[in-house]
Amino acid sequence: MSKVTNYEILYIIRPNIEEADKAALIERFDTILKDNGAEITESKDWSKRRLAYEIKKFHEGIYHIVKLSATDAAAINEFDRLSKINDDILRHMTIKVEA
Repeated sequence: MSKVTNYEILYIIRPNIEEADKAALIERFDTILKDNGAEITESKDWSKRRLAYEIKKFHEGIYHIVKLSATDAAAINEFDRLSKINDDILRHMTIKVEA
């Protein structure tokens, strides 16, 4: 049996996205994680915040946090790959949470 690892993914969504598009984006990336074997325990908007520095001409972004567990890194790797090529996600960061 594989060991389950807990992760937190924080990603910043561009601030001028339409609400419906934001919901679809979050649903899409949550589904990507689930389809690759992750179990999501929490997926929620944090808030719109001012960025420390300009990213892609934006001075603020919508922070979204996802807490999940997975037995291997396939879900994390796929999220990482697809978020890098998605123009709606300005930045993302994944950390491993020690139990």
